[in-house]
Amino acid sequence: MKLVKVSGTLGFVALMSLASPFANADNSGWYIGANVGQSRADIDDQRIKNDLQRQGFTATSITENEQDFGYKLFGGYQFNQYFALEGGYFDLGKFDFTANTFPVGTLKGDIKLRGLNVDAVGLIPFTAKLSGFGRVGLNYAEARDTFRGSGLVHVTNPNPREKAFNYKFGLGLQYALTPSLAARLEAERYRINDAVGNEGDIDLISVGLLYRFNQKAPIVYTPVREPEQILAPLPAPAPAPVMPLPTKITLSADSKFDFDKATVRPEDKREIDTFTSQLSGLAFDTVQVTGHTDRIGTHEYNMNLSSRRADAVKGYIIGSTGIPSNKINAQGVDGAYPVTKPGECQGNKVTPRLINCLQPDRRVEIEVVGTK
Repeated sequence: MKLVKVSGTLGFVALMSLASPFANADNSGWYIGANVGQSRADIDDQRIKNDLQRQGFTATSITENEQDFGYKLFGGYQFNQYFALEGGYFDLGKFDFTANTFPVGTLKGDIKLRGLNVDAVGLIPFTAKLSGFGRVGLNYAEARDTFRGSGLVHVTNPNPREKAFNYKFGLGLQYALTPSLAARLEAERYRINDAVGNEGDIDLISVGLLYRFNQKAPIVYTPVREPEQILAPLPAPAPAPVMPLPTKITLSADSKFDFDKATVRPEDKREIDTFTSQLSGLAFDTVQVTGHTDRIGTHEYNMNLSSRRADAVKGYIIGSTGIPSNKINAQGVDGAYPVTKPGECQGNKVTPRLINCLQPDRRVEIEVVGTK
């Protein structure tokens, strides 16, 4: 079932290597950076309706979430004022839909997207500090789909996966705050395979910071006056040293649980493994593991259950990575922080439908803040 489709055309400006009076600084060298922002997909409601109709169902309503938080971590080498090569890791977030059907049933689907990219970046300076840039490159993205049916709707392949190469492009503005630190604003489009045989576009609008290594402040030359006009020699001020700024990176992941269970599922072990593999090369103090339950049950029972879920994920991380237990903090917070929206899962009677609707709340969230 198609989750995303082509959603309009994002304009791309090809930036040429033109001579400029602002392009005489030495900007070559290595750099790293990070961007955060909003990602957006366009869920194809008509395709969902058509697929349900082929299975004998009529979609009575479809609700969808087409926006999420996205980020990327990148590094690159700038060869001159006009050209750089850049590569990195991106996470475009999660998008989902819920379709209610007749005969009575519900189909829910979501997709998570992350991967690697390499881009050629063309730049052109507008002023001494402000530049525009455009990029074009390849992305290698992993799409993780999850489909759940209730009532009379039955899902034959609930967890399709897909890894594929595709193109990406974008444009943006860059402003030099110091010789070593710059701010970026950019818009990008990622072409994605959605793991069920379709292709679509995900847009990411983001802001971020870029840090250049071994940059020096430009030297300002002052004309020398005639000898009779010189009263006393003035020493040239030494440029202030530029200290490298640490780049802080925040990673997060979550693990879902079956109703009234505290056992880590195989599919979540794979997601936890993907998360912990990103910790290589990070200097971090603590991995925070937080267990949650749904709203069904008493506070005392849910506090115990959420703590057992957090301890189960902590034990798996220790066993699979060798991270010392004193660097992992596990705690339970019962159902006080649901991710389901108010009114989304109505009723207090414990039924299979309510249990399935509250499944996103039964989770463990993992987060680590490290310095690269």
